[in-house]
Amino acid sequence: MSSRLSLLVDLASLLTREVDFDVLLGTACERLARALNADRATIWLVDAEARALVTRVALLPELPSLRQPLDRGIAGHVARTGTSVRLEDASKDPLFDPTADRTTGYHTRSMLVVPVREVAGEPIRGVVQVLNRHEGVFDEEDERYLAALATQLARALSLTTLRAADASRPGVTLRGPFNRIVGRSRVLADVYERVQLAAETDATVLFRGETGTGKGLFARAIHVNGKRQAGPFVTVDCTTLPSQLVESELFGHERGAFTGADRRMPGKVETAEGGTLFLDEIGDLPLDIQGKFLRFLQERSFERVGGRQTLSADVRVVCATHRDLEKAVREGRFREDLYYRIRVVEIELPPLRARGGEEIEALALHFADTYAARYGRPAPVIDAATLARLREHAWPGNVRELEHWIESAVVLSPSGVLSKALGPAAPRAVEQGERGEDTVSVPLGLSLDEAGRRYVVATLDACENNKAEAARRLGVGRNTLARLLK
Repeated sequence: MSSRLSLLVDLASLLTREVDFDVLLGTACERLARALNADRATIWLVDAEARALVTRVALLPELPSLRQPLDRGIAGHVARTGTSVRLEDASKDPLFDPTADRTTGYHTRSMLVVPVREVAGEPIRGVVQVLNRHEGVFDEEDERYLAALATQLARALSLTTLRAADASRPGVTLRGPFNRIVGRSRVLADVYERVQLAAETDATVLFRGETGTGKGLFARAIHVNGKRQAGPFVTVDCTTLPSQLVESELFGHERGAFTGADRRMPGKVETAEGGTLFLDEIGDLPLDIQGKFLRFLQERSFERVGGRQTLSADVRVVCATHRDLEKAVREGRFREDLYYRIRVVEIELPPLRARGGEEIEALALHFADTYAARYGRPAPVIDAATLARLREHAWPGNVRELEHWIESAVVLSPSGVLSKALGPAAPRAVEQGERGEDTVSVPLGLSLDEAGRRYVVATLDACENNKAEAARRLGVGRNTLARLLK
């Protein structure tokens, strides 16, 4: 019984983090099978777009066996009708589809399948299925427990990015492979793959990209999907640290190390023991501290300020910056050896304008739903004119700017209708004589694609046709740059 209760609690905590949905559902199924003394468990979700059942939600290529039509098998029957099914011998039921057993060699005997939905009569989001109880058959108590868990799962899914695009219709819509990170554009596909691969190791990662592109979210995604997920995730914002306190903040200090140090204080490095240390905007780390941090990266050893004892810490390091580190190295503001040490795995995050209008709209709707629920507003409605304006806006502040605008619009729209009048202000026109060498003039009336293409061409000209440098400035990969130029 205790394992059954803890499963509900653990599932709720998992769904508040940037966890890989495949990992989340896989972990839940393993725990569920143990709780019900079953051989295996499966969570099937109704794909609202494809009108099929899917057991895996990643954007990466799937095996055909991971999908099942809604009109097939016991799971399909439960997804269509919302009626739970409990069978002692599945092979004797005419609804049972033996295709999967024939393909895998598995032999299904007893089954318990229940719908995933918040309230009876409401749209179904999926089904939970457990197979082959080790002792005896599934009973009424098992069915009640599984139904309660399925209800909690439906409620939990409604708080994630894997939820229904239209709450009045069945199924869920995949917004991205990681919870709390919305995006299905092609420019993010490489990012997702690199994050998933990096999460499998302890390699140092450097996220690069403009301010507001979500570097912190992706850093947490690496942490919660890696082997250190049970450890702490400690953030150091290098832009907010007073220069005289940076070393103490990172490595801690001993009592009496400086005026006001009335007790020993551990630093962020010690606090992150067993977990992940995230240095946001590492390009702003003072030069005199960079050497000490480099030593820590190489040896995982350090001393507290005012201390003589050499300490060690087992931490994984993830960094992020929007700075031009190459230029900082040339100008002597950033150590070259540290530069190469932190970019073991380098991941470029694209700006919002490079992700396309559909992604801007999807993010806007996601944030609108999120803040409407938070502030008790009616279900939000964004009219076509407002959506068009959002698509056309340049979003220099990227996803963070869009999120803050949507939050403001929700607060200022008690009716739930987000009006064009509340839309983001157009960028101020540059007066003649005010335009500098780095300014690009784009006439009004162009499509978003054409305006973006002209901006890319101007950036390439400014880089003297150096495509690698132009891609870096634009925050995209070289393949993406080539596509944009077409």
